[in-house]
Amino acid sequence: MLAIREFLGGFSTIFTINAKHDFFNSNTMIFKINVKFFLKLSVWMACCMAVTSCTDKKNTVKESSNNSEYYVAAYIWPSCHHDERFGDMLWPEGTGEWEVIKKGNPRFEGHYQPRLPLWGYEMDNDPKVVEKWIDLAVEHGVNVFVYDWYWYDEGPFLESALNDGFLKAKNNSKMQFYIMWANHDVKRNYWNVHKYKDDTSVLWNAVVDENNFKIIVDRVINQYFKQPNYFKIDGKPVFSIFSIDKLMESFGGDAKRTREALDYFREEVKKAGFPDLHIQWNQGGGSLMSKESAEKFSNKVEEMGFNSVAMYNMGGLNEDYLVYGDNSRKIRTQMDSILNVPLFPCVSVGWDDTPRFPAKGMKDVVHYHNTPESFAALLYQAKKYADSHPEQTKLITINAWNEWVEGSYLLPDMQNGFGYLKAVKEVMSGEYEP
Repeated sequence: MLAIREFLGGFSTIFTINAKHDFFNSNTMIFKINVKFFLKLSVWMACCMAVTSCTDKKNTVKESSNNSEYYVAAYIWPSCHHDERFGDMLWPEGTGEWEVIKKGNPRFEGHYQPRLPLWGYEMDNDPKVVEKWIDLAVEHGVNVFVYDWYWYDEGPFLESALNDGFLKAKNNSKMQFYIMWANHDVKRNYWNVHKYKDDTSVLWNAVVDENNFKIIVDRVINQYFKQPNYFKIDGKPVFSIFSIDKLMESFGGDAKRTREALDYFREEVKKAGFPDLHIQWNQGGGSLMSKESAEKFSNKVEEMGFNSVAMYNMGGLNEDYLVYGDNSRKIRTQMDSILNVPLFPCVSVGWDDTPRFPAKGMKDVVHYHNTPESFAALLYQAKKYADSHPEQTKLITINAWNEWVEGSYLLPDMQNGFGYLKAVKEVMSGEYEP
C-alpha cells in the first residue's frame, strides 16, 4: 500500500489527499478525473498490490482508519460506575470507585485531595458522558482510548464502561480503541480501603485456566476486534497485556506453554479474517534495570513473540515531576537500546494514589512542578522519540484519561481546568515551543 500512496502523491492536482492518511479511509473528494487516467491508475494499483503482497511489511507506513499522523492513546480506568457483578461487594454506594475518590484527604500542606472533577462525578458507562469525552478528546488531539479490561472468577469485571459507555456512544466512530488486559491480582482492601480496612488478603487472583483463556480469546475477537474502530497496526488488532508474570503463571510459569497460548490466540484471530494479532507487552512503569535484568526482559519479549512494548505509566516515580520525567526518559533510552521490537513512549500526567492507601504521604505523591507546562515538555520529548523512529507506528500513550484515584488524568478538574488537554493539543499540533 505504501507504493500506491507514493504514486498517488504525484497527482496532487487531481486529488486533495494527505499522504499520511489511509487513502481508502479518508474523506477525500475527487475534483476531476478522466477515463484514461482512471484506467491507467487501476492498472498501476493492481501491479502495486501484487508487488507489495510479496514484500517485507516491517517498514511500511502503518495503516489505520484515523486521519492522523500520530496516535495519542489515553488509558481509560473503567471503575466509576456500578458493576452488577461485583459492585455491591466493593462499592456498596452504587457509584463505583467514586465512593473512594470522594473520601481522599490531604496528607500534607498543599496536597490536592479530594480531586474534584470540573464536570462532576460522571458515570463512565453512560453513553452521553462518553460522547462528551470523545468530542473533547478528538478536539485536543487524543484519538485512541485504551480500556483497562478485567476478567476475574471466570467472567468479566468493569466491562460496562466499554460495552455500554463507549460502544453505545453515538459518535464513537471518531475515536479508535483497544484493550489492555489488566490481569493483576486484587487485594481485598485495594479498591475500597474504607470498607476492608487493613485486610490485604487476595480477593481475586488474575490467573486463568486454559478454558478461560480460550473464552477470553473468543470474547475479545468477536466483541471487540470486529468493531470497525478497533485500533490496528498493519491491519492487526492490538491487544495489550499488563502482567506477563500472571500470564505465565496461568500456564505453569513456562515460557514455551505461554508462547503456545499466544500462538493459539494469533491463529484464532487469523481465522476471524485478520492478517495476524499485534500483542503488546505492557511494562506498567518500573525503573532502570540492571544489565542482567534488561537482557532477561529483552529475551522474554522475543521468546514469547510480542510485537511491541508499551507502558501504563512512564516509570521512575519521584516527588518532583521534573525528576520523574528525567527518570522516565532514562528508562525509555535503556529499553530502546535492548529491544528488537517497537517501544511506544508513555507520558504520565502525575501520580497520587493516597485515596487507596491511608499510610502514604508526601514522598508517595508527585507534587513538585506537577503542572500542564511540565507535562507538555515531556509529551514533546515523546513526540520527538516517535519522530526518530519512522519505521514504527507513531503511537504515544498517556496515563491517563480519567485515573482520578491515582491522580493522573487529562479530564478537566477544579485545579487545572482544561490545562492538560490544551497541552496535548499544543504539542501534537506543532504549536508548542520548548
